[in-house]
Amino acid sequence: MESMHKFVPLVCLIIIMSMVKIVLGTAIEVNKGIVGVVADYNDRSGKEEIVAIKMALEDFYHYTNQSFGLHIRDSHGDPLKAALAARDLIDKEQVQAIIGPQTWEETTLIAELCNQNMTPLLSLADVTPNWATSKWPFMVQTSPNALKQMKAVSAIVQSWDWYSVNIIYEDKDASSTESLSNIYLALTEAGITISNLLSVPPFPSSSLSKDLENLRDGHCRVFVVVSLSLNLAINLFETASKMDMVGKDYVWIITDPFTSLVHSLNASTISSMQGIIGVKSYFQENGKKHEDFYRKFRRKFSLDYPQELNNEPGTFAAHAYDAAWTLALAMSQTNNNEGGKFLMNKILHSNFLGLKGRIQFNDHTLDPTQTFQIINVIGKGYKEIGFWSNGLGFSSNIGQHDVSYSSSMKELGQVMWPGRPWETPRGWALPTIEKPLRVGVPALSTLKQFINITHDQFQGFTIDLFKATMDLMPYHVPYKFYAFNDTYDELVRQIYLKNFDAVIDVTIISYRYQYAEFTQPYTDPGVVMVVPLKSKTGHRAWLFVKPFTKTMWILIVLVIIYNVFVLWMLERNHFCELKGSILKQYGNIAWLAMTPLTYTANLTSMLTVERLEPTIGDVDQLRNNNAMVGYSTGSFLKNYLHDVLHFNPANIRQFRSHEEFAEALRRKEIAAVFIEAPGAKIFLAKYCKEFIQAGPMYKIGGFGFAFPQGSPYLPLVNKALLDLFESGKQRELENRMLASEKCEESEPDTETASLSPNSFWALFTLTAGTSTISLLIYVTGTNWLTSAVIEQLGQAKRRLSRKDSHVAESPVNSPHSDSHVMQLPQA
Repeated sequence: MESMHKFVPLVCLIIIMSMVKIVLGTAIEVNKGIVGVVADYNDRSGKEEIVAIKMALEDFYHYTNQSFGLHIRDSHGDPLKAALAARDLIDKEQVQAIIGPQTWEETTLIAELCNQNMTPLLSLADVTPNWATSKWPFMVQTSPNALKQMKAVSAIVQSWDWYSVNIIYEDKDASSTESLSNIYLALTEAGITISNLLSVPPFPSSSLSKDLENLRDGHCRVFVVVSLSLNLAINLFETASKMDMVGKDYVWIITDPFTSLVHSLNASTISSMQGIIGVKSYFQENGKKHEDFYRKFRRKFSLDYPQELNNEPGTFAAHAYDAAWTLALAMSQTNNNEGGKFLMNKILHSNFLGLKGRIQFNDHTLDPTQTFQIINVIGKGYKEIGFWSNGLGFSSNIGQHDVSYSSSMKELGQVMWPGRPWETPRGWALPTIEKPLRVGVPALSTLKQFINITHDQFQGFTIDLFKATMDLMPYHVPYKFYAFNDTYDELVRQIYLKNFDAVIDVTIISYRYQYAEFTQPYTDPGVVMVVPLKSKTGHRAWLFVKPFTKTMWILIVLVIIYNVFVLWMLERNHFCELKGSILKQYGNIAWLAMTPLTYTANLTSMLTVERLEPTIGDVDQLRNNNAMVGYSTGSFLKNYLHDVLHFNPANIRQFRSHEEFAEALRRKEIAAVFIEAPGAKIFLAKYCKEFIQAGPMYKIGGFGFAFPQGSPYLPLVNKALLDLFESGKQRELENRMLASEKCEESEPDTETASLSPNSFWALFTLTAGTSTISLLIYVTGTNWLTSAVIEQLGQAKRRLSRKDSHVAESPVNSPHSDSHVMQLPQA
């Protein structure tokens, strides 16, 4: 009893001091209003937010002596319950503002209620669509938008030369759509394709194993997990681990919100995530303010949630602390009766330095996060590998003056991948003998020299080229050919439908890229028009004038005339052949002046060497004549002829083989056939004496191999093809194929094979006509000349007779007049 009496004065002193403190404190404490909070009590992020908000209001009271009423409601992770909780806070508790919740699905319902009651809502949702703040002006996003982390994911994938990824996401609300859209854009900009999309429902489903099995059956081994809640992510990795999908050759990349909660996972869950890469929002974790927050949070969190194994604060705690401080600061500057609109205005004008950085709103949102931390799950926790900053790249540290950045994550050092291998995973599964690469082959090919399928045997130039290409791959690739009996468009589409892993011997066309990607072409690109041949010397009757041009003929005539004159002048007194009539002299000299040697040589060449040309000059001529044209069965050329070259569909016919082409052209059923350049080479090699290429080559892609979009095989196959070109192997295979095509003999043209009167009838007619005219002149001309001379002599005699009569009657009779009398010969 005596010992107890000793403590009575001390106890009384403590009681008195406490009462004094309460009285004095009450005298200066100011109550600035009531704050409402909606959070999920059972979720780790909700627990962190509740503790952080309480801490923020306590710290604010410590610094300003201004207190706030606080009412917290449990949303149970249910949007409807979250809305009912918000209604209760507004109607019953008369709160001035609400903080939370963390999911966007819950936020949308609460935002509508707050907007109707003009009550500010400080949203902690990790993703907020751009249109949301316009629709609900009383909502402000107090957690920075972290969508730029999708660019960080893209940079990681690109660093390790992975060309395609599988995306696993939670299909719950608009935030998922926003995240999916951003990851798609980021990957597309980097040239990375999405091999598969797996949508996970908001609640664990028994179908997850089946869905993961489908992904495992594919070749892509890079998985990106986007916007998965904690419970779904845990279920995903535990299921994947049991299926041996978190092991060697697999790659897993996770994003927020899951990455920011990895520190809270138990040992069992962590063991199923060994080697995964995580991207999470980063905030500066140094300075006295953060140290105080870190120390207080761990102590308080352990007291409130002793069942939690880890008491470290994450990103959600920091966001909630800054949101509560923002609201407290705004409420301290307003009166309770000034209304929500005035309070909202104060919130939007906040400007202070919080745990996560500068708190300053722009259009109801904070500036998006620009820097993200990259972690690697190892052992019982994770290792911090480095950072990625938007616009800068990767760095091993942040916030220092001598920071160096790199575009590749490889510069950050060694990464432990799933299965604990030190080498970088390839990112896709190699084919095996049990599961070889499925290669589709067109069974409708008209070019049997390229593809020839008989009794499940695959032969031809393309088959040989593909085999040679696979032999040059850096590793063994088992493959198996499958015949496909439909159009080429449908064949390429089978890649998109995942029925084939590759397709060969198809034309590279732009619209086919919606289903697959192509290697570089291994043949000449283009489409050509092939038409029958005709002789250039079709008007053979006048062929004899063609050895010389018109100018040459005129020059020859002038030279002949000049030579005739010179020869006649020099030799007329020495040769009897040059005497006589002018015509006789000119004819003789003309024969001497001719140059028969050159003329005869040219004429002989024209008569014995066939000159050929196309029957049709260009496409316009075909269209103007409304001519029929042909193309290969199953080819894309039907649409090309109609859409690009503008042929009437009724004038376009399809044929199954080159033999049908040739026969139709011979029978003039079609005027021309359009063939891709590789096929035209073979066709013209076989029918070189009957048909010819006419007009220009229409540029399109040549033949190539097709693979799924983003296929990791594509760059390797392209390199192997390039090696084949440079080594001459491709040209060797092509020459061997063309050499096997011997030109077929066409029916000989008797007019061309030997000379006939048909080639000379005009000349014969001209010479015969000339000779005939000369003969007629000779035969009829003598009698005509004789008659004319006699007629002239008779007229002269009559004139003389009249003259003599006149002289006889003259009175002057000169003695010399008789000497002038003409003695006429006897008739």
